[in-house]
Amino acid sequence: MRIPTPLAQIVRGFSMGTADIVPGVSGGTVALVLGIYDELIDNVRLGARGLKQLVTGDVAEFGVTLRRIRWVWLLTLLGGILAAVVTLSSVLETLLHEQPVRMSAIFLGLILGSIWVAMRMLDRIDGISAALMVGVGAVMFLLLGLRSDTEVADDALEVVTEPWWMFALVGAVAICAMILPGVSGSFLLVLLGMYTEVLGAVNDRDVASLGALVLGCVVGLALFSTLLHWLLEHYHRWVLAAMVGLMLGSTRVLWPWPGGTNTTTLSMPSDDVVGPVLLIAVAAAVVVAVDLLATRFATVDDPSIEHEARHDSGSEVREVS
Repeated sequence: MRIPTPLAQIVRGFSMGTADIVPGVSGGTVALVLGIYDELIDNVRLGARGLKQLVTGDVAEFGVTLRRIRWVWLLTLLGGILAAVVTLSSVLETLLHEQPVRMSAIFLGLILGSIWVAMRMLDRIDGISAALMVGVGAVMFLLLGLRSDTEVADDALEVVTEPWWMFALVGAVAICAMILPGVSGSFLLVLLGMYTEVLGAVNDRDVASLGALVLGCVVGLALFSTLLHWLLEHYHRWVLAAMVGLMLGSTRVLWPWPGGTNTTTLSMPSDDVVGPVLLIAVAAAVVVAVDLLATRFATVDDPSIEHEARHDSGSEVREVS
């Protein structure tokens, strides 16, 4: 199995962090395109297992689990994500405000290219896979339409009015967006009506609410990563099909017309059309080209070798546990 250099891993993390900033785009989508999704879930799951062992006092097994985590791989990825959030947040916010249609076109192209990549990962499309793509895509499309706007008004009050347990619940749900392709964590907070609540907790230094939020994130990530790892091990094709559906549904937020990512309302292309259409095509082509180049220059000639190595590694972890 290929082991990326720390610099390459930082670049991967930077790409994921950039995606996480954009409403309607998920870092999980980038991880899927870059071929590191399964590895990411494996490491997150091991971290969750280690946390459980530490809490229950199983120190011996906790040490074994810690040694199995690829720390350099994981920390350099997280470093890249944080670097993107710190350096690009204000730039992307400005571009999304000044060029909403064209920026949405770029992100839509990236998602369409990512869907093509994910489809290539499927060994075959059976009836269940097709049903999952259509069903999950339709549900995601409808859920995203529950709100016409994806942002909170500038004059919205950023105050804490909800109890601590609501922050914990929202944290457990929203953190799943970090590892699910096609789901945006920030938009999920807007959809749940908790975006201003979280900002209010940050501004007021509300330790109790923020602590509950973090606790919810840890518990949600631990439970969901374990479930997702099991599903990938046993129903890999169907999980990929569901992820394709999530990305298909997320295109509702990224459709450029009329207002880009600022709204989920849809309309026919008008006014600025040629430029956005070209940007969609170029962005999709870039993702496809990256995938083709990665496949061509992969050091593992037979993809089944890498899959079997990953499967064997997972089996060894299960035996230890």
